[in-house]
Amino acid sequence: MGQPTVTVFGSSVGEPGQPGYDDGVELGRLLAEAGYAVATGGYDGTMVAVSAGAHEAGGQVIGVTAPKVFPHRETANRFVKEHIRAASLTERIHELVDIADVSVALPGSIGTFTELVVAWNLAVVAQFSDTPPHPVIAVGPAWRRLVSQLSEEFETDIDLVTCVDTVPEAVAEVKRRVPL
Repeated sequence: MGQPTVTVFGSSVGEPGQPGYDDGVELGRLLAEAGYAVATGGYDGTMVAVSAGAHEAGGQVIGVTAPKVFPHRETANRFVKEHIRAASLTERIHELVDIADVSVALPGSIGTFTELVVAWNLAVVAQFSDTPPHPVIAVGPAWRRLVSQLSEEFETDIDLVTCVDTVPEAVAEVKRRVPL
């Protein structure tokens, strides 16, 4: 059995010096230093930031891309060491969740929201197959508000998503939920 994998969802935009990007670098670095492999959607923004942080710390970096969906992005970012190509956006999201021992959502937009909801939904349905749900962690106040509202509106188990405020809190939660 290999090292546990943390899939990180986040924005496809962002550059060095911006808070979201720098948080991604920090998350990737801290996870790699702790001994976790890191998987992302393999492209730019937060995805390259997380990949860079993990790479610089000597970690295993996995990128799951969808070249048919994004033909202008045929390859993963330069920090990805294991590149997995998915046939569709849906398959890409499911591959990212399937290879994860835990999923972490950084701030993002509608794509990140979709990924968070898929991970959460798969944690919900795990109970029907007597499978322990994979932990889902969401970083930032926007996710805390959305998770709370969605769990209330749709009577969904809010305890399946752990909301935290900072990257160090997310890493501490990963270590607690998926110890090495």
